[in-house]
Amino acid sequence: MSEYQYDLLIIGAGPGGYEAAFYAQELGMKVAIVEKDRIGGTCLNRGCIPTKALMHSSDVYRDAANGAEVGVEVTGLKANRKRIGERKDEVLDTLRNGITGLLKKKRIDILEGTATIAEAHIVQITNAQGGTATVTADNIMVATGSKPFMPPIPGADLPGVIDSTELIDMGGEEIPEFVIIGGGVIGIEFATIYADLGDHVTVIEGLDRLLPVIDKEIGRSIKMTLEKKGVDVHVNSPVKKIEQDGSKLVVTLTNKKGEEVEVPADKVLMCVGRRPNTAGVFADELLEKYDLEDAKGFIKVDDKYETVIPGIYAIGDCIGGVQLAHVASAEGRNAVAMINGCKATINMGTVPSCIYTDPEIAVVGMTADEAKEAGIEVVTKKYPMSANGKTIIAGLDRGFVKLVARADDHRIIGAHLLCGRASDLIGELSVAIGRGMMLEEVANIIHPHPSFAEAIMEAARL
Repeated sequence: MSEYQYDLLIIGAGPGGYEAAFYAQELGMKVAIVEKDRIGGTCLNRGCIPTKALMHSSDVYRDAANGAEVGVEVTGLKANRKRIGERKDEVLDTLRNGITGLLKKKRIDILEGTATIAEAHIVQITNAQGGTATVTADNIMVATGSKPFMPPIPGADLPGVIDSTELIDMGGEEIPEFVIIGGGVIGIEFATIYADLGDHVTVIEGLDRLLPVIDKEIGRSIKMTLEKKGVDVHVNSPVKKIEQDGSKLVVTLTNKKGEEVEVPADKVLMCVGRRPNTAGVFADELLEKYDLEDAKGFIKVDDKYETVIPGIYAIGDCIGGVQLAHVASAEGRNAVAMINGCKATINMGTVPSCIYTDPEIAVVGMTADEAKEAGIEVVTKKYPMSANGKTIIAGLDRGFVKLVARADDHRIIGAHLLCGRASDLIGELSVAIGRGMMLEEVANIIHPHPSFAEAIMEAARL
């Protein structure tokens, strides 16, 4: 028996934390999880899930508005913003209650409050009323996630300049003139939602293209798709300042010609990255004594997710790397396996990423440019979705499936999708890459017709 109250104490009940808790309990550990806010973390409460709930409503509205094209005429169409927000909250409540119920069913203790690691094996928990408790654990895992970053732009502290958390809390409220600073994943998804609901959206990106970390062709295509929706897109246009002008905000940017452009806004969304949510996790004495965090506050860990203090681990957004919910979940499970002396079994080298635009984007593995930089000679297979029957039926006129494979043995090392149901299709290609499959092997597997999925087979056959 352990001399401590718990075999594992997890700080943070997001996807990384609760998945680690579930797996640890399966392995026979006595587990507790500490949460200062709501079960589910950023993903469930302020990120992935509420964004997609809002997007489902905007998708339905957009399809209804364009129904005449497929013979379905709708009169009196209205976006009920209040109901959109209510439904988002209902989805969150359902999922949050499900996770909470499962934690209780598995007899994982839920400790409410803010946790601070005082020393190895000892955590101080302060509840909302100011009461404190000391909890001991053989192992401690930090899974506190991340939070939106506010850049030092003059005027960023003005009323009406918001982050993604505040926007989600607004629940789809109408924003007639909406400026989004940041053309990455978060900015593009919110641009899609609010443009589809009928608001005028402007996206401002300081770099030379949208979605700068993924396939260049996808970035160009999604820019054209957004512009077709009426979104004003400014790339290579750093923001100089934000000012108040009566009831409006004015965003001043410098465009690619070097000219200053003023854009009016009712709300300005800042989505230029995220920072680790690690303030207060470690007692000051520990931070002074040990090299626990880097300059940005990310927790430093080794290949077993262990910090320099034996028995203290960290996973997910708070350690940097790929900041995605499914990555945090995988890291949590791998860390728990290694804590128990087992081999980590989840392949962290194949991480799919999805962007829920219209059509969807999904990527996994390397781009052709990344392979070239790594000295890998590749062949690229690109199948246009304009030749796919299901795409034509759905009216998703732009898109493609692009596969990147080694030139010598045709093993697939990358996949880049811009098409309907891309977020569902990418799993097949994640498996193919993870298993080292060749183009010919994917090409020779029968895919259903008509379907979006058969485009993967067609691309591999090219």
